Amino acid sequence: MSEEDYKILKEDFPNFDLNFKIIIIGDSGVGKSCLTMKATKNIFENFYSSTVGFEFYTFNVKIKDKNIRLQIWDTCGQEMYRSLINGFYRSASLAILVYSIDNENSFLNLESWLNEIKEKGNPDIKLFLIGNKNDLEDIRRVSEEQAKKFSMENGLDLFLESSAKTGFNAQKIFVEAARALLEQKLSYSGRERESNY
Repeated sequence: MSEEDYKILKEDFPNFDLNFKIIIIGDSGVGKSCLTMKATKNIFENFYSSTVGFEFYTFNVKIKDKNIRLQIWDTCGQEMYRSLINGFYRSASLAILVYSIDNENSFLNLESWLNEIKEKGNPDIKLFLIGNKNDLEDIRRVSEEQAKKFSMENGLDLFLESSAKTGFNAQKIFVEAARALLEQKLSYSGRERESNY
């Protein structure tokens, strides 16, 4: 998608055609909050304390002629808080699974996160896979090929690598999320119109 196809709107932009809820999941320490803060506020903090429960952000973007607000629920990754986020799965339109390219365990644990979202999320949920911290290439433990294979085998909708530190692909993740959800919405609307004839 080229820059001309979309426009990122201010955080306090008042008027929206569509609202979507997104949930961000993955192990603790993979950079979920840092990535979200970089995308929404252009802030990066080297020393960020772990999220307890969840934090809420918004990302606003105009795609085609639609103003879209993404309500982003950034969840904690610690096992002891997992039950807190179960209730958020059902109403999410899209889930972003995040691992860190320097942490093989965070990649291996994706299967557990994916099973949880498939079990507790809505059946039409879109699923993105994000390999964060790609600025740490020199200590990489998960190859892009491994992640692409996982994404394809599990039928995920998008795979990207990103960096909260440099900002690489941080906003693109949410622009692509808005685009995928808009396309899904338009597809549903088209089918509903057809079934009414």
